[in-house]
Amino acid sequence: MKYAVVAIAVPLKSFYTYSFDDSVLSVSKGIRVKVNFAGRPVIAFVVDVQDELDKSLEGFAIKPILSVVDDQSLFDDEAVKLALWMEKFYLCSRGEALSAMIPSGKRDTAYSPLSADDLPLSQEKALNEEQRKAYEAICSRPGESFYLFGITGSGKSEVFFQVAKHYIEQGRQVIYLVPEITLTHQVQAMVASRFNGRVAVLHSALSPSQRIAQWRRIRRGEVDLVIGARSAVFAPFASLGLIIIDEEHESSYKADNSPRYHARQVAQYRCSINKATLLMGSATPSMEAFKLMKEGKLARLDLKQRAAGGALPSIELVDMKGEKSLLGRRLRLEMGEVLGKGRQVILFLNRRGYSNCLHCSSCGHTIQCPHCSVAMTYHKSSGKLVCHYCGSQMDVPESCPECHSTDLIFGGFGTERVEVEVKASFPSCKVARIDTDTVKDKKALASVLKSFRDGDIDILIGTQMVAKGLNFPLVELVGVISADSSLSIPDFRAQERTFCQLVQVSGRSGRYDDQGKVILQAYKVDSPAIIDAMNLDLEGFYEKELIMRDLTEFPPYTRLINLVFRSKSLNLAKSFSEEAAQVLCSSLDKLKAAGRCSQLPQVIGAQECPLDRIAGSYRYHIVLRGKDFACMHELASKALALLKVPRGVYVEVDVDPVHLL
Repeated sequence: MKYAVVAIAVPLKSFYTYSFDDSVLSVSKGIRVKVNFAGRPVIAFVVDVQDELDKSLEGFAIKPILSVVDDQSLFDDEAVKLALWMEKFYLCSRGEALSAMIPSGKRDTAYSPLSADDLPLSQEKALNEEQRKAYEAICSRPGESFYLFGITGSGKSEVFFQVAKHYIEQGRQVIYLVPEITLTHQVQAMVASRFNGRVAVLHSALSPSQRIAQWRRIRRGEVDLVIGARSAVFAPFASLGLIIIDEEHESSYKADNSPRYHARQVAQYRCSINKATLLMGSATPSMEAFKLMKEGKLARLDLKQRAAGGALPSIELVDMKGEKSLLGRRLRLEMGEVLGKGRQVILFLNRRGYSNCLHCSSCGHTIQCPHCSVAMTYHKSSGKLVCHYCGSQMDVPESCPECHSTDLIFGGFGTERVEVEVKASFPSCKVARIDTDTVKDKKALASVLKSFRDGDIDILIGTQMVAKGLNFPLVELVGVISADSSLSIPDFRAQERTFCQLVQVSGRSGRYDDQGKVILQAYKVDSPAIIDAMNLDLEGFYEKELIMRDLTEFPPYTRLINLVFRSKSLNLAKSFSEEAAQVLCSSLDKLKAAGRCSQLPQVIGAQECPLDRIAGSYRYHIVLRGKDFACMHELASKALALLKVPRGVYVEVDVDPVHLL
């Protein structure tokens, strides 16, 4: 009899030991096994195999392993080391970290690698002077961190690819991260012919079995370059030389389930232990990256010219007060002119559905989700009210549930309603919409994007899927239907998020000529984010926003840890969050008395989250804020260890949150 030490994806720090007969089961470090845990079969990760039972476990009933999932190792000692770092940094368990890192597929399907025959050829392009200087700087200083700060259309991708090729020729391997599946398709099309099919793709649109097939190809050394969204940062390369993070500012690089890791932070750690180069890039860096560049802690490489020669688009701000239609008169006029020339239009609105609320004009009541503290969105195609947080649906009521009036009015609008108005206004044009309602799988998305690129679609309407990175030569006009819609979100990053979104979507226009135009429609036309985006004043916006963040003590001048307590019981969520606040304050007093911290952190809360109820769970939170991150982290770690979480309460730990909703 032998024994396997395993990690399980539960929020408990312990390892667990199970027995196995090595004449029956082949168990080794780095594989997954199925075990009985808390009365149910679960997947566990084998981190060690022992010939003898640890003496501390003698006298305990050791359960047997139920079955073996893998016939070969999926992770190595570096992965276990990375999981240990994640456990400490993100205050999660080792099992949760390993579960986030390793695909969940059970079998290896025949998922073929990319080949040049499958995708359009993309030949290497000659670099212009700016691109060449950036390329030479990156290649001549391996192991350092760089930021490619380039305007939209400046050819950042070409620099990324040529740097990747350089590192691969040196015998090193490369991870290329993109924030959206839409961009994964575009990058795929650009790399197949360049890297001889030695490319793997890792993203959420693949089935678990396809992901595990790719993972095993990487482990077998059949891959030089991995492309993918957030989780591709864990690709199991043996000789990692370069990690590229395209559109570094994107919040989708932050995981929204435990462990709530940020791909940028994981990339920084992996580069440090592998002496690899970290190369990030964007036209709109995160505030954190901009501050590091300003302080000289991150090498800044500027690209100020469009690679294809086109000028930056002209941007016009339109005040929508007094307008009757979603398409203002100015936007409608410009659309007519552009479409008349056989060119294309992109319309951007980061809200899906037809109307984003249904309210009673008699008493003012808004129909809310029965499980969340948000208004239901009306989807005309299904005739249903839908919650965009928990997914619940209901029929449109005939009368107000509060006062029983039948005077119900749809308010607000989303991409579905924009599509209806566009088709009515431009009936002879071919119109397509891209959002999570219309694009259910990767094939549908790729098909729409290809049709638009080929000129078979005149007007493309979309959410953030169309706002970044995509390159369409025929697009001459971008219309932003509601440029100020995200400014009302109660979050400290609202201005930054709005600015980045507007600059990025504006960059889809006029990438190959000087005719590009952008129309920003807004009601809050005096917002700094909108004015600076209209003027493409990046340095001005960042400098002003840094001053504001410094004054209000928000990142990047402080660090945050957000502790969320959720429960189906309002009283439980409230009372336990208050108990946690008392434990934190008591622990803070001890740190103060010991003189351990250079600057003591703040304990803010407990209080209701801005979204105080989601999927039937009530939510309270405590925010730790401070400049001494080590002290703040120690405070959270010790307090969480002291707390005895009652049944029915779940604690979510978010280190360096991207929002506080």
